Amino acid sequence: MFRRSTLAPAATIALALAGAALLPAGPLLAQEAPLRIEITDGVIEPMSIAIPEFHGDEEIAARVREVVADDLTGTGLFREIPIASHQVQPASFTEAVSYDDWRAVDAQALVSAEVRQMGENISVRFRLFDVVSGQPQGDGMQFDARAADWRRAAHKIADQVYSRLTGEKPYFDSRVAFVQETGPKNARIKRIGVMDYDGENILWMTDSSSLVLAPKFSADGRRLLYTSYDSGFPQIRVMDIATVTSRPLTQDTGAMAFAPTFSPDGRWVAYSRENGGNTDIWLMDAATGAQRPLTDAPSIETSPSFSPDGKRIVFESDRSGTPQLYIIGLEGGEPTRISFGAGRYGSPAWSPKGDMIAFTSQVGERFHIGVMRTDGSAEKTLTDSFLDEGPTWAPNGRVVMFTRVTPGGSGEPRLHSVDITGRNMRPLDLDFAASDPSWGPLMP
Repeated sequence: MFRRSTLAPAATIALALAGAALLPAGPLLAQEAPLRIEITDGVIEPMSIAIPEFHGDEEIAARVREVVADDLTGTGLFREIPIASHQVQPASFTEAVSYDDWRAVDAQALVSAEVRQMGENISVRFRLFDVVSGQPQGDGMQFDARAADWRRAAHKIADQVYSRLTGEKPYFDSRVAFVQETGPKNARIKRIGVMDYDGENILWMTDSSSLVLAPKFSADGRRLLYTSYDSGFPQIRVMDIATVTSRPLTQDTGAMAFAPTFSPDGRWVAYSRENGGNTDIWLMDAATGAQRPLTDAPSIETSPSFSPDGKRIVFESDRSGTPQLYIIGLEGGEPTRISFGAGRYGSPAWSPKGDMIAFTSQVGERFHIGVMRTDGSAEKTLTDSFLDEGPTWAPNGRVVMFTRVTPGGSGEPRLHSVDITGRNMRPLDLDFAASDPSWGPLMP
């Protein structure tokens, strides 16, 4: 796991089971206006960034470099200057930077790195430079890891570059749980998988023997909640990701239980419970299994999502006649409606920053992904398609992933992501149909 300190000489960062230390990157000169991308709703001109060939062992260095470049350019905030356009290729990682040569190709930032493999381990060193001002952008760093974890090392480099140049928290070194779907539309076969945020390193959590839906990560990324039809009746199970073992949380054959989610501290599980045609939000103590209803109304209430402080829940309810979004405290009481736009609202997801709620809205025959502030103001539509649903937030609250379903008898679900400004719509590069994404936290 990663351990981090901000004190340069004694700082350590570890990847997987190995330790690492900060590299001296030369004196960091004071500058009044550090290189920084300002992310607003206006037009953003991507920052031009040079990523020369990484030094060290050629094969693995090239792979690490490719992932770093893909992470950064995939945000839509960076434009990579092709290696063929570079006027220089530094002879070594420690060689002094020729800023004039990089300014000549209009580079604003420069990433330099070295990757060396020693048996089953690798050592990765990197530095970031502000070409405009002609000085390092923060300290250099070193990551020591198992060679099998080279992609994580690459994501960590990209996270550092992204954070330093945007001021936003990182999100590349994270995982997404999802449901793979195969077979015809009217007889889908589903299983749960966990993968890197970019679709790599897939681990299968369930087989295809029974229907599974809506996996949700715990805040620490170690467990998954999901709905299972293993008994022929929807009930909630919890899975330990490391051991790939699961156990039931609900076993009431007289009531359906579905759409579960953890509280940020892991103490509570909120879920929907249907009994006798009435569906309410219930709370379960994750340690004791004790349960109580949070809502009690002759309406359908579902899709709970906790606020980051764990004190409130946003959910979907048709108590007003059409599905709308409401917020309620954990003590219960009368919920507050926050959605008032045209159409129907559902599948809300509270941002990790706590400032926004993502949701699915249906207007006419089309379903879209949108965001609004927690009081319902500043509502904004991010996508426009036949059927977009089920948003989930990146750990830094800047990107939303969701399911897009294509129309027609041969239509199928695919995972997409979009920035909260509505820009940079991208499909996830998977060679199979997938739905129900749940974005987990940064890896430890």
